[in-house]
Amino acid sequence: MERGIGIALIIIGVVLLIWGVNASHSLGSEVSKTFTGSPTDKTIWLIVGGIASAVVGLFLTLRAPGRRL
Repeated sequence: MERGIGIALIIIGVVLLIWGVNASHSLGSEVSKTFTGSPTDKTIWLIVGGIASAVVGLFLTLRAPGRRL
């Protein structure tokens, strides 16, 4: 069960990362980078959420069965 959830989280994380990288190249993000020096908050949250989801998914997928924290 945990392995299935882990794989789903990895897939969601990859999708969020791709979406965040695409959003970083959008017109709104480019304008934000021009004036503030950083991309939009949405872009940052998509990338951070994607990384976090992928890391948790990887942890759940690779953890030895039967071991509890």
